[in-house]
Amino acid sequence: MSDVDPSGNTEAFRAFTNTPAESEPAASKLPLIVGGIVVAVIVVALVLWLAL
Repeated sequence: MSDVDPSGNTEAFRAFTNTPAESEPAASKLPLIVGGIVVAVIVVALVLWLAL
């Protein structure tokens, strides 16, 4: 295995710059959905309590 300096020649540099970066997996939206439901239930309960 040889360590090729990407700045050493144009082909190696282009291959180095064109490699796609590893993207992180998308975060789960489940906590956001659960939090939204909890907030909605609290708001509805508060409105009902104030209405009575």
